[in-house]
Amino acid sequence: MWGPRKTGKTTLLRQLFPNAYLIDLLDYELFLSLSRRPTLLRQILEAQPSRTVIIDEVQKIPNLMDEIHWLIENKSYQFIMSGSSARKFRRGKANLLGGRAWRYELYPLVTKELEDFNLDRALYTGLMPSHYFSSDSEMDLKAYVNDYLKEEIQAEALTRNLPAFSRFLQSAAITNGMLLNYSNAARESGVSVKTIREYYQILEDTLIGRQLFPWKKLKKRRLIETSKFFFFDMGIVSTLLGYKSLMPGTIEYGRAFEHFILQECWAYRHYSRLDFPITFWRTASGAEVDLILGDAEVALEIKSSENAGERTKGLHLFYEEQKCRKSFIVSRDPFPRKLSLNVSILPWSIFCKMLWEGEII
Repeated sequence: MWGPRKTGKTTLLRQLFPNAYLIDLLDYELFLSLSRRPTLLRQILEAQPSRTVIIDEVQKIPNLMDEIHWLIENKSYQFIMSGSSARKFRRGKANLLGGRAWRYELYPLVTKELEDFNLDRALYTGLMPSHYFSSDSEMDLKAYVNDYLKEEIQAEALTRNLPAFSRFLQSAAITNGMLLNYSNAARESGVSVKTIREYYQILEDTLIGRQLFPWKKLKKRRLIETSKFFFFDMGIVSTLLGYKSLMPGTIEYGRAFEHFILQECWAYRHYSRLDFPITFWRTASGAEVDLILGDAEVALEIKSSENAGERTKGLHLFYEEQKCRKSFIVSRDPFPRKLSLNVSILPWSIFCKMLWEGEII
């Protein structure tokens, strides 16, 4: 189970497997012992009655995977492993258990998990449980960002130039949800374009963000082929940019609202196991559809207005080319409306409910 720190991986696994034996690699003494001698894992487990084992932060000791593989094959242990970074596995060519492992991801909270969902709070604090429910989310978020820089980046020696990486993080937050521009980010961070590409890869490898790729099935119009980058949680952006609040009607609120809807779609895709593509469509002339779900099955325009209006040029142009099954404007409107034969307005709460009930895609 992969997921950024503090999304609740350990809590969830303890609830799902209460009788499993837990090995927490954040325990420094245990970490050192297993790092020096991975075969010590056999002796530790032989002293335990349970054949089900949870290993938390497994990415810290990639070499442990060989021992885990042996124990699965020869001793019939079941392992449930969690981690907040796949970088060491990918770069170190760790044993990935030869197809024996199922991969899950844990996202921040989603609307389906919260009875009294507070949209404005979610857009500002994000939806990591410890931040959304915190009495002082601002301080918790600052601590999270500082811990990330210290523990994930510096401690893992992912980059030696921490000041430049800190400047890059702020630049990435400013352009969150915009088209990637490596040259501008390099100029603002004081490093090369090659380094900026590596920095973005670090964010993806440590699960702090991911790219939203463009739709590329060209027909009539020349399309933008540059990706967008989004952090994994809206609260990280608020903290990096020093926001004290987000007010409806502002550009910042609108961008956070779009980010929130995208997060719901990403989480639904994984939790539902439908694994449909999520892209955006944008022409060189500027016409755009914020999200395309599936193979042109659903087109979404996302507006944070309480009266979304009838500007649907992007949706209509996309429909002309792809004949998508459904087209929606997701907004803060108080009730649904039908604008045309192909386009409907859905309040965000209704959209999210329909999404999680499988009625959107």
